[in-house]
Amino acid sequence: MYIDSSTIITVAGVLGALITIGTVAYKVVKWFQQQDKQTKDIEELRKQDKENLKQLNDEMCLLTYAVLACLKGLKEQGCNGPVTEAIGKVEKHINQKAHGQED
Repeated sequence: MYIDSSTIITVAGVLGALITIGTVAYKVVKWFQQQDKQTKDIEELRKQDKENLKQLNDEMCLLTYAVLACLKGLKEQGCNGPVTEAIGKVEKHINQKAHGQED
């Protein structure tokens, strides 16, 4: 078997094509793996966001009740006017949120 320059060029071309195909296939696989990882990361972030939002809502509820208690304490001490109005607004807000109503 005689190996001339055209045989070497043909073999080099075939090897180059195979390497190119392999590289493209590898890149495609890596891209899909990256997409899967991003999907999982997004799901984790959404889950964490829901937990954080629930904690914030719980805190806001507690703070609202604390403000209401402070306002009622002020009313017991004789403060009227804006305190009475604020108590009414806070209680109305609490009732509307409890029953899913809007203003």
